[in-house]
Amino acid sequence: MRFSLSRKHFRDLSEQEILALAISSEEDDARIYRGYAARLRPDFPDSAKVFEGMAREEDTHRQRLIDLFQHRFGDAIPLIRREHVAGFYARRPIWLVENLGLERIRAEATAMEQEAERFYTKAAAQTTDAATRRLLGDLATAEAGHQHTAEELEARHLTADARKTEEEQDRRQFILTWAQPGLAGLMDGSVSTLAPIFATAFATQDTWTTFLVGLAASVGAGISMGFTEAASDDGALSGRGSPLKRGIASGVMTTVGGLGHALPYLIPDFWTATVTAIIVVFIELWAIAWLQNRYMDTPFFRATLQVVLGGALVFAAGVLIGSG
Repeated sequence: MRFSLSRKHFRDLSEQEILALAISSEEDDARIYRGYAARLRPDFPDSAKVFEGMAREEDTHRQRLIDLFQHRFGDAIPLIRREHVAGFYARRPIWLVENLGLERIRAEATAMEQEAERFYTKAAAQTTDAATRRLLGDLATAEAGHQHTAEELEARHLTADARKTEEEQDRRQFILTWAQPGLAGLMDGSVSTLAPIFATAFATQDTWTTFLVGLAASVGAGISMGFTEAASDDGALSGRGSPLKRGIASGVMTTVGGLGHALPYLIPDFWTATVTAIIVVFIELWAIAWLQNRYMDTPFFRATLQVVLGGALVFAAGVLIGSG
């Protein structure tokens, strides 16, 4: 409550404060675009040029705002940022966006321009000085036209061949950093936990004990796989990306793979829980085979043979051991 009371509502800002807010916002957006450009430059140099061009556009807007502010109010520009204004839009931290891939960054930039357009439209409606109102209206129009500017920059720097190359590189990086370790984890978690879970189920016919064994096996396997993946390769030479990301993908998906057929044993009736778990296993194994075909380009027949047949053998081993 104290935090929200310390901020002004947008409707209560003076024209001096509106201009100061616009100046800091343009400066922030230019820095964000330059951050995107720096992030993309090693792998996507043509897209980096697009964001560098957009940053220069923001610099131009900021200078026009500063010139008007100096003309009206002098050189002392008060420090007013988005977070100082109640209900005002806030930019997401750059580290939440820059690691999510090329298309996610492009979508974020589009959203930034739309938010800036709404700000300038609202700000223009709240001012009475003719020159200020004209500039804010012009900037609203400019932000609305930034999509066209971005398209021009892309046409200049991002040829069809360059875009295709960058898209292929983006897909390859996604597969190496997220899909491959995640799929390996899902397969390991789904298959490696089959034997202990179903052996326990048929040996005890106690659903709660079976669930606890499945939970322990899934979490333990997830921790083990996560640390193993993160420690196996720092990504510097292989180009597989951040070890932390790969470790998270592998660890989480390993745990999910095991929990899929452990959770049905929360059902108190043994046979109902077991039949449900078997159905889940069937779905899991076929889903893994499809994912291998989709992301790893493994022929579907070979993926089916590797995953479904292998999983069925592990499942049968668990049942036989538990029944014996």
